Amino acid sequence: MSVTSLKLPHELKERIQSLVTGTGRSAHAFMVEAIERAAQAEELRRRFGEDAAAAERETLKSGKAYDAREVFSYLEARSRGRRV
Repeated sequence: MSVTSLKLPHELKERIQSLVTGTGRSAHAFMVEAIERAAQAEELRRRFGEDAAAAERETLKSGKAYDAREVFSYLEARSRGRRV
């Protein structure tokens, strides 16, 4: 495991310490878990963006798409129980 120095504002360090007090977890473990969650969330956001861009390229290339106004009209009719 590599070592990284992280400088935290005093207030944040105190908040973290108060959150872990009595939990059996260390401030270090709390911070590692928080960084892991943040990294996973960022990876998901990036993957979502990449997937969306690929889907857009594929749609533009194929030309297969529906006009948004037609889709909304269809959904509105269906939500009102009309057959379309």
